Amino acid sequence: MMASLKTPTLKTPSFALSSKPRLPSAFSAAFPNTARFSRSQPQRRRFLIVTASSSSFSNKPTVLVAEKLGEAGLTLLKEFANVDCSYNLSPEELCTKISLCDALIVRSGTKVNREVFESSGGRLKVVGRAGVGIDNVDLSAATEHGCLVVNAPTANTVAAAEHGIALLAAMARNVAQADASVKAGKWQRNKYVGVSLVGKTLAVLGFGKVGSEVARRAKGLGMHVIAHDPYAPADRARAIGVELVSFDEAIATADFISLHMPLTPATNKMLNDETFAKMKKGVRIVNVARGGVIDEEALVRALDAGTVAQAALDVFSEEPPKQDSKLVQHERVTVTPHLGASTMEAQEGVAIEIAEAVVGALKGELAATAVNAPMVPAEVLTELKPYVELAEKLGRLGVQLVAGGSGVKTVKVSYASSRAPDDLDTRLLRAMITKGIIEPISSVFVNLVNADYTAKQRGLRITEERILLDGSPESPLESIQVQIANVESKFASAMSESGEIKVEGRVKDGIPHLTKVGSFEVDVSLEGSIILCRQVDQPGMIGTVGSILGEENVNVSFMSVGRVAPRKHAVMAIGVDEQPSKETLKRIGEVPAIEEFVFLKL
Repeated sequence: MMASLKTPTLKTPSFALSSKPRLPSAFSAAFPNTARFSRSQPQRRRFLIVTASSSSFSNKPTVLVAEKLGEAGLTLLKEFANVDCSYNLSPEELCTKISLCDALIVRSGTKVNREVFESSGGRLKVVGRAGVGIDNVDLSAATEHGCLVVNAPTANTVAAAEHGIALLAAMARNVAQADASVKAGKWQRNKYVGVSLVGKTLAVLGFGKVGSEVARRAKGLGMHVIAHDPYAPADRARAIGVELVSFDEAIATADFISLHMPLTPATNKMLNDETFAKMKKGVRIVNVARGGVIDEEALVRALDAGTVAQAALDVFSEEPPKQDSKLVQHERVTVTPHLGASTMEAQEGVAIEIAEAVVGALKGELAATAVNAPMVPAEVLTELKPYVELAEKLGRLGVQLVAGGSGVKTVKVSYASSRAPDDLDTRLLRAMITKGIIEPISSVFVNLVNADYTAKQRGLRITEERILLDGSPESPLESIQVQIANVESKFASAMSESGEIKVEGRVKDGIPHLTKVGSFEVDVSLEGSIILCRQVDQPGMIGTVGSILGEENVNVSFMSVGRVAPRKHAVMAIGVDEQPSKETLKRIGEVPAIEEFVFLKL
């Protein structure tokens, strides 16, 4: 029998990222009165950035600008710091210079790897990436060396949207091809007859900042705009006259498709042979997002077959692309050399945004655009580590259960614990749940610093409640439950009686376990990936599904069945080490007693 329950209101920490709290003058980011995880432990301080020596503040800090930055940004930097503009440094030269610098600003061309952080000797406090992507910065090494990494994610939004519209119109009217033809001495008016945009359907895949701005402009051109984005709030889409639809509906009905999603494992080669086959014949595609979201060889095949009439591309999986690239040389493809953010205004905006973030970090302010996690005392991490993993994985599981087209806006997290409210700070756990919900299909890196800010920017409201248990407070938590409200589920059994997607888990022997899906009790280790099946409860089901997986050389790590009553309905949770093939999953779905199933990646 479970211990008796009490349900006082959870005291949510008052720390607000948007207020940019000042840090102590010794340059340590202390968070007093948060993370007291045991009555026996004294209050501790967590450090975001390594404490600087007193000599560091006797003179201006030094900022190394390793790639070209707009003059407005340089002016801001020079008001606060000594600025060293040294471009085109070799890796060796960068490592030599970095030991004399407190901050480093780069674009995409400079690799800031572990060797750079090691060469800094602990002096480097912040790395600023003038742009969005941070593929060229070793975040793990930065965090280990107590160095904050910030980026500039908003300044180029309008520029990217305008370039998307420019490519859309240029492609529709064959502007690039006609221009080249006239300059070659030809006059081929009949060859370059275009298509009109008015009345055509544009599918915007990825309805974030850039995608929504493209949609606004396309509406002004008289286009009918639909969009797919599992995180986009439906009310925000409706406000600008855009209908949110499923991915399959978007690609099947669109005359034009504009891509604006980040490159993540979930979006890598999202447009491929299979998805091109589902599109309306003669569709036209614009990509100003990331090259890797399109399988470029498959796109060439689709162009040759006439499935895709034209494509306009600003980004490629390899940049610059090879000169003999079939895609680049294709007569029905318009290309530009990654110019999405390349306007004078955007470059100045990015320069100002990154300069402000770097100066703020050097002053000791917490940056809302921080992309790496702050440092936390080892003893706290040791106790919380399995619960941190559990929190993130529950978030990942929950969001994967959401059906396409449903915007995730309301999440409720319940913590069952025997510890008093002021002995368990849930800020890190809440951040990890936010990370699990947002990161799978987003380019945003969520951590303790930016979690609340990131959730707010996406219209995601996370509420928390505490279920206080009677018993020993030896472990921080008994269980964590995540509920996602006002959405549809691709696995109906995950819906609770009150209509929310519900997943619950606990830590057993240091390992996160999934213990509840909807109303069904299960017990499966959250390692590898999971297959959930709702079935008629009858003999032989475990063996049947296990045999299908075994025949395909998929190793089963865990299997658990929860049922409402004997011979009624049950949910089987299967932990697998490898991702089953589509054919294997199809075979599982064809088992007569299985009513629904879903594969979830952790």
